[in-house]
Amino acid sequence: MDGWDVCPSAPHGREVMDVIRPPDGLALHSDLLREESVRIQLIHWLGALLWATNLVMDTFWAPQGDRGPYRSVIEVAGVALAAATACFVRLSRAGQGTKVEAGVALMVPHAVGLALLNSWAPQSTTVRPLSSITVLILFFGMLAPSRPATMLVAATVAASMDPLGVWLAHLRGLPVPSPVNTLLLFYPNYVCAVLAVAPARLVHRLGRQVLEARAIGSYQLVERLGTGGMGEVWLARHRLLARGAAIKLMRSDVLSHGSPDHAAAILRRFEREARATASLTSPHTVRVFDFGLTDEGTFYYVMELLDGCDLESLVRRFGPLPPARALYLVRQICRSLSEAHSIGLVHRDIKPANVFVCRMGIEYDFVKVLDFGLVRREYAADASSLSAEPPLVGTPAYMAPETILGQQPDCRVDIYAVGCLLRFLLTGEPVFNGRNHLQLLLQHLKEPPTPPSQSSERPIPSAIDDLVLACLQKDPACRPTSVDEVARRATTEISGEVWDERAARQWWETHLPDSCGWSVRTSAPPSSDSEVKERPSIWTSDSEVEPHPGSIWIIPPWRD
Repeated sequence: MDGWDVCPSAPHGREVMDVIRPPDGLALHSDLLREESVRIQLIHWLGALLWATNLVMDTFWAPQGDRGPYRSVIEVAGVALAAATACFVRLSRAGQGTKVEAGVALMVPHAVGLALLNSWAPQSTTVRPLSSITVLILFFGMLAPSRPATMLVAATVAASMDPLGVWLAHLRGLPVPSPVNTLLLFYPNYVCAVLAVAPARLVHRLGRQVLEARAIGSYQLVERLGTGGMGEVWLARHRLLARGAAIKLMRSDVLSHGSPDHAAAILRRFEREARATASLTSPHTVRVFDFGLTDEGTFYYVMELLDGCDLESLVRRFGPLPPARALYLVRQICRSLSEAHSIGLVHRDIKPANVFVCRMGIEYDFVKVLDFGLVRREYAADASSLSAEPPLVGTPAYMAPETILGQQPDCRVDIYAVGCLLRFLLTGEPVFNGRNHLQLLLQHLKEPPTPPSQSSERPIPSAIDDLVLACLQKDPACRPTSVDEVARRATTEISGEVWDERAARQWWETHLPDSCGWSVRTSAPPSSDSEVKERPSIWTSDSEVEPHPGSIWIIPPWRD
């Protein structure tokens, strides 16, 4: 996708509701909420450390201290509560706002413990040192400001714990100050409670300004889903319909680098992608709702928000697909490409990362083809327009030999990529496994592909082998003449199995009951040792934009 690749998919779990629901007047932007939740974690881990330090000191250095016989119980409870709260904020699938509210509210139990320790032994009825509860309130107020109302209530209740401790001391028969003197002794607690609201109001005013600044047309930017060398994809909400969408933005810093001609070429490519996608009406092509320029001159377009995952992630997580299911998905890909080819558009970047499988209403295993950033009309560009274009992006593992040789593309480059994709779905491996991009390109040019049945643990019928090898012919004239022919040959009958709506639904309900479980995904290779490691990118372009880790930038000879 022009050097970057992000699926327009929704955040998972309850966070979807948090980011799609229209915010109230003092709602925090999701970016600020995430930062606050991180600070809440740090505060509670620090609280656990401080409670543990007090426990050690009271146990080993002051076993006969004056803080009562239950001090160890209170300190152990403080450690447990602080650690449990930090783990909840870190691991829970609750919304970020809920985590922040809970983290601030749980300041009160800690204040209860501190008040009991402060008032257990007899204290002066006329003067007392500044309570540690004031530090607790200010700490939360400055580092983790919640909504002003929540902060005010939680801080006031926490401030009242010292007077409550005095009342409990009175019930135990200890000398205590009068109620009026008690309030005077602890008035700093209430002053700090009021002061703690100021940072909360400031942060929420900032959040409101961020929301106002992140308005594009009828949409409000909510959360950044991903970024790359050329732009960003944001989760957005329609202001009136409360409908989720994915907005792709061209990054302003990309346009500021290089010559004006280079920036104009990037904008033309971005606009071409939006227009090409919007011109397609197949249900298996991602829909574009709107596109245009912001007041600041940023180009954007609005896509539908999808609920599912890309085929690369699907295979990496669940392994190669049964032949019947792989054909079921490929037929849908062919329907999307058939419409594009019928009006002379060639996708040129078909790969598992650019094909999304999702739930669409009550339909399962519904395919959406993404990323028409490299789309081109067959034989429609003259030499002058071609030479004015910026370098092209391609994915070596799915690149047709004629593309590597710089020949003008036609629909058969997509057929080759569909063959590569089908083999990946069946085996979990690309057609070739070169050590680097250059070797991979040479393999596509020279080496004959092997049938998928030789690399699969499942039995694969010979008819499917023949289909894959037909799509992977080096000579474009020897491939199927159209994606419609590929779809006709990719019938369920040749697999000897059945995969239909019922089978798809059973699979999703078993393996992905909450299909929003995977969401934000870039097509950069995974970094864990258990998954495929990232390959280095290679450059043959003077562009300063970093390419996608799975793609290379090439300048075909026919542009000259």
